[in-house]
Amino acid sequence: MSIDHKDTSSRSSRRTLIKAGVAISAVGGLGVLAELAKVPVEMAGSPLNLPSDKANTLTWQNWSGIQRCQPMAINSPPNESAVAELFKQRAGSIRCVGAGHSFVPLVPTDGTIVSLDKMSGIIDHQDHLVRFLAGTRLSQLARELDGIGLAMHNQPDIDAQSFAGAISTATHGTGKELPALHAKVQSLRLVTPSGEILTCDDKSNTDLLQAARVSLGSLGVITEATLEAVPAYRLQRKVWLKPVEEMLSMVYQLANQHRHFEFYYLPFTGYAAAITHDIAPDDKIFRPESGDEAMLHDLRQLRDWMGRFPDLRRWVAKKMIDPQQIESAQDKSWRLLSTSRPTKFNETECHVPQEHGVDCVREVIQKLEQRHDVFFPLEFRFVKADEAWLSPFYQRESCSIAVHAAAGEAYEYLVQDIAPIFRKYQGRPHWGKLHAHQATDFAILYPRWKDFLALREHCDPQGRMLNPHLRQVFGVKA
Repeated sequence: MSIDHKDTSSRSSRRTLIKAGVAISAVGGLGVLAELAKVPVEMAGSPLNLPSDKANTLTWQNWSGIQRCQPMAINSPPNESAVAELFKQRAGSIRCVGAGHSFVPLVPTDGTIVSLDKMSGIIDHQDHLVRFLAGTRLSQLARELDGIGLAMHNQPDIDAQSFAGAISTATHGTGKELPALHAKVQSLRLVTPSGEILTCDDKSNTDLLQAARVSLGSLGVITEATLEAVPAYRLQRKVWLKPVEEMLSMVYQLANQHRHFEFYYLPFTGYAAAITHDIAPDDKIFRPESGDEAMLHDLRQLRDWMGRFPDLRRWVAKKMIDPQQIESAQDKSWRLLSTSRPTKFNETECHVPQEHGVDCVREVIQKLEQRHDVFFPLEFRFVKADEAWLSPFYQRESCSIAVHAAAGEAYEYLVQDIAPIFRKYQGRPHWGKLHAHQATDFAILYPRWKDFLALREHCDPQGRMLNPHLRQVFGVKA
């Protein structure tokens, strides 16, 4: 069956086990290719949509539901002055929250949770430099930038996060020559735990800027950011299937040839789906109906039916997959690069030196397929080096490997089984994804680790921005 933007027939047939769904954007972030504006805020993990275990008790939980806490209070200050005043009025631990898309316990505290949801939107811009409030969600920022003829240089595959939360965990997209979001931040405003408001740019507090670009929310609360944007652009996307070993032999070539390249490995099928984005040759817009959720359903169903018979599972998958399928789409950059993900999951992700990317992902795939319950696709991307002290891409061209498990299913193996492989290849874990690294590991992996610890101690000598997880990460005793 040929698939292109003109093909709107036989949609129901795509629910047939894998046959069509598996190749349709396989993918494109694993979620339906819908604009976030069509998704309720609650689905984006808003920290203010809080379940309650009992009367008058606040309970916060992250997007996937594996991290939760009962804070003393949740505060949503309307401006920077209110953030500074909050530090002076509140005692104890303070943790800032965005969309709750981190899988490690960055947020949980018995103190105060601060949401910047009321601090959102572009303030002003001069040429390509855009100043905006740090609570702005990436989806909103993309749309507001588009309104003034600009765009982010790249975007991650989920745009529900607040900008401050995204850069604080080194959120990234894919592209061999494209760095993560934080690398394009030209200045920040930071409220420290003492209530002091600091401007960090190339003229003042320059070291603090390099530390605050990726800080895990440990230096204070970021209230504003100035980003170097680019002229708005359209992208043309292509998605196609290759046997996984053939794909692995081509990844460096494809990364060099395309502005954006990534692939998803579809477990127990022997196939990987390549996704490329390049600057569009014209202003046409066409996007086929997405089959992503149907594809994921089919992969899960194949697992459920044949999980105990892996050889049969592979045989059936190969019979049902049509490797000739190709998807094409063209639209504004922000509409193609980011997606929503209705199916929730847990995730581990590590960034290894680019030259080790293929060897590492090959071992990860082999390890994954020792577990017959795996069905979620694995994601492989490229990220350019940058200079932020705690960036996983600090002075290192990297390949990122992300492994997922459906929410509600076993996920401990993401760390127990996969972490040793990442360690073998000097992987630096994504700060918001599940990992087993300790302070001693980070001291080896990050050349500016001691410099960051000293600056963190200077900004927050009482450790008010820490919680149990961050104390472990930084090696700070309670």
